[in-house]
Amino acid sequence: MRKSHPVRRVVLATAATVSGIVLLLSMKPASDPAAASAAGSPPGSSAVNQESAQGGAGAPAAGTVMGDAAQTQYGAVQVRLTVSNGRITQAEAVQAPKGGRSDQITADAVPKLNQAAVAAQSAQIDTVSGATYTSTGYRQSLQSAIDKANAGGGGAAEGSGKGAGESGAAQASGTFTGSVAQTQYGPVQVRITVSAGKITAAEAVQAPKGGRSGQITADAVPKLNQAAVAAQSAQIDTVSGATYTSTGYQQSLQSALDQAGG
Repeated sequence: MRKSHPVRRVVLATAATVSGIVLLLSMKPASDPAAASAAGSPPGSSAVNQESAQGGAGAPAAGTVMGDAAQTQYGAVQVRLTVSNGRITQAEAVQAPKGGRSDQITADAVPKLNQAAVAAQSAQIDTVSGATYTSTGYRQSLQSAIDKANAGGGGAAEGSGKGAGESGAAQASGTFTGSVAQTQYGPVQVRITVSAGKITAAEAVQAPKGGRSGQITADAVPKLNQAAVAAQSAQIDTVSGATYTSTGYQQSLQSALDQAGG
């Protein structure tokens, strides 16, 4: 029986040791600090906070921010947010579909959407069953409000003296013509006259015409003009029997107010 040579035993032992060291060095930790940090971001963190942390569009607004009105098949939806320390503390729909069945849907859906917006701290909220159009419009307006909050208010914070908030219609003086709003029966375009930050006159330079539309326009537009001056904002009621014209008027009026707000 042959004996193992001492030199061979040394070589084999050395090779085993080197292999073990190489194996240990080749192994990486299950996670590194950067990956752990990325994984630690909560999935539902505030859209306002995320933007602020990234230094993107500016510091989050503190106060009340109005989103753009989102038009749906059953009427406009517009969301107003209250923001404090970069967080949404309250959400409410200042416009929502109304009349007939829409009243019931709005009464059921809007409180749920308001609650979901505060809980999610973003526009990533679920559709309320049976209120698909209202939910979609709500998310659109909510996202608009969040975008404005991330931009430092975006001219929409109420009481800031800018934009078209309920506490002040405009900052500039002069005449401002809103964008053309297309409706099922024709375009609507509003022109406003502003003096010392107040709307002094509103008029529709375009409105549906011809046949029945001409009669509706003749009845609705003077009421809408008067309402715009009285409200000093685009938050005006729809004229009965003139839903499309009223909705288009509100859109174009908001556009004119945005221009006046600088």
